[in-house]
Amino acid sequence: MKNKYIMVVALLASLSAYAQQQDIEQVTINARTKVKKERAEFKRHAQSTETLSEDELNRNNSAYIDQTLSTMAGVQVDKRTQLGGQRIVLRGYGNDQKFNNWGVKFYWNNMPITNAEGITVLDDVDFSYVNNIEVIKGPAATMYGGGVGGVVRFYTRSDDKQGTTVTEKFLAGSFKHMQSITQVNTTGDNYSLNLNYGHIQSDGYRPHGSSLKNFVNLNGEIKLNGQQKITLFASQGYSYEKVSGQIPYSVYEQGIDEGNIAYIRKDAGNKLNSTRVGLGHIWDITKNFKNMTTLFYSGNSFDRIAAGALETSTNPNMGFRSTFQLNNDIGDFKNTIDFGAEMQVSRSQISNYRFTGSVDIPLQVSQINKGSYFRYENSQGTYFLIDKILYKPFNLTLLAGLSANSTYYNREDLLSFPGLLYYNNTDQYNKNLSFSKKYDIVITPHIALQKEWKNQIFNLSYSEGYNTPVAGNNFISATNINILNENLQPEKAKMWDFSVQGLLLDTKFDYQISLFQINVKNKLTQLTGNNGAVNYSYWDNTGNQRNTGAEMSLGYRYSSQGFIQKIIPFFNISYYDFKYADFKTVSGGKLSDYTHKTVVGVPRNKYAVGLDIHTKVGLYLNNTYNYLGNVYSDFGNNNKIKGFGLFNAKLGYQKSFEKFDIDIFVMGNNLTGQKNYTFLFLGNNINDSDAGSNYPGQFTDINPGPKNAYYFTGFNMKYHF
Repeated sequence: MKNKYIMVVALLASLSAYAQQQDIEQVTINARTKVKKERAEFKRHAQSTETLSEDELNRNNSAYIDQTLSTMAGVQVDKRTQLGGQRIVLRGYGNDQKFNNWGVKFYWNNMPITNAEGITVLDDVDFSYVNNIEVIKGPAATMYGGGVGGVVRFYTRSDDKQGTTVTEKFLAGSFKHMQSITQVNTTGDNYSLNLNYGHIQSDGYRPHGSSLKNFVNLNGEIKLNGQQKITLFASQGYSYEKVSGQIPYSVYEQGIDEGNIAYIRKDAGNKLNSTRVGLGHIWDITKNFKNMTTLFYSGNSFDRIAAGALETSTNPNMGFRSTFQLNNDIGDFKNTIDFGAEMQVSRSQISNYRFTGSVDIPLQVSQINKGSYFRYENSQGTYFLIDKILYKPFNLTLLAGLSANSTYYNREDLLSFPGLLYYNNTDQYNKNLSFSKKYDIVITPHIALQKEWKNQIFNLSYSEGYNTPVAGNNFISATNINILNENLQPEKAKMWDFSVQGLLLDTKFDYQISLFQINVKNKLTQLTGNNGAVNYSYWDNTGNQRNTGAEMSLGYRYSSQGFIQKIIPFFNISYYDFKYADFKTVSGGKLSDYTHKTVVGVPRNKYAVGLDIHTKVGLYLNNTYNYLGNVYSDFGNNNKIKGFGLFNAKLGYQKSFEKFDIDIFVMGNNLTGQKNYTFLFLGNNINDSDAGSNYPGQFTDINPGPKNAYYFTGFNMKYHF
């Protein structure tokens, strides 16, 4: 592998002889809409980065973000419910948790969505309000803190055209789905403001799988003067997703989905009320010195009923992110220094009560000694410094960056006060599950060499990342076992990435090719133990894994003055060879060695093909085929899950006349009627049998998607005052 990297460095050095420009070319780009933004972010982050613009986000129902994001190379989106429980996986990383997201960092504008514990809940994100998505693939800890998988950034912006507009969007279709968006935008010389209300309701495609969401969003910007701006973002959201539960793979293969009665009997679901506020200040302190600072707060109340437990929590999270940039031109050199900090504190109170499994009284819970009531105070801090030196005659840039990252967890057991709970001598709450743990400061570097030649950008980078275990994973709790997991270590990753992004054929053809290897050390895995009385679960470092892969994204934009005005095809593919290296587990007292086995949940190949056609009269057609290859669900590679492909299409008519812009459309998903799944349980989670389910003794490890074609129709209308 080292020889390959030496060859890459030699290639970059030889290419530098071809270019002697004094300044970076100002290119008129004729390619897809997203390319200009994508090239800028690729250059800024100096590692593989892709974006989705509004054009890509509008290819499908905006609420189905899983189908939109999954068309991107290196990105896979799972979900536990129809419109919630999303788990975004980058380069095969991020599928270790049964709930929510871990190992990938998320932002909305300049605010972290990921809390101080490293957990991200996406149920309260109004994806219909997102204008742009940016994905940084692989460790990006130098700029964004912990996250082996990478970073996903959602952007919302106001309309930059001056004036006032009112927009109404409506969509209805299969599963009694109804979706509406009402939006007011006003923009002047020194301000822009956007107010949005969104509503979604659906019966869902699974038994007991309905959804209800309401969002109010406010986004704005005010220019104080020529050097300073204030930004504001606020959202209030309500989400209620009913949960059907997982079913056995053998039943899924037969095309049967009756749901899991252990969930349905309890009326299982996830109810989330959330508030998010961000206040930012952008300041051009001098011509060459800038600062962007955002203060943020988010808080939610989360009620969750699953097959085995009822949980309620309140989860406030607050902090700031501040980034400074200093630019200097010194002869043939341009030097850009970015430095700053991101600090977060989250304070949660979580109560969890275990069900008895009673069929007659489905919501009957066990005595309090089997439940928990915790108060958490978690904090996370990142300090970073990145220096980019551009040698203008060769358009050759060297980037070197470092970040210092720290994490602290503190949990207080609110049931452990002496004398608070007492039943009898044999059944009392006689434990204290409180703990504190601080992870030492982790230094993560990022080094990159970037070369521009004509319209091509070559980038060779080395970066490191890490993930600390979530707070609760640091403690082992079972009958007669309540101890701090002292030896649990953070995962650490080292990535080499060689990426080329370019424009060909008069800049109409865009491409990005990436070759990478990520070595993950101290892999965190959930295991099962036995203390002689009961089985219990705990987390441990089980070894290492080596992720080697290649990704390619291609796109072309054909323009004409004839009847067919635009034809835009694209093709994205990911090819992965992810293997465990020195990977061993001890479960139930049994040692298992999975070295050289294929990593669970990661397909060998995944690809997406698209073709868009736009006509002079306003008719358009979008076609998308998205394929996910076979995967293994268990460490031993005994259970192979078959892949599937989904074909979606959208036919519409767009027209602007006088003060109106209209878009009328009909769309169909899974038009070929392929059997597919939306969520897969992996590793030691595959035997997730629940008491009282209709699948006793079977692996309940998959959530099916709609097996038949389903349709939506709707319109978008904007009025310009």
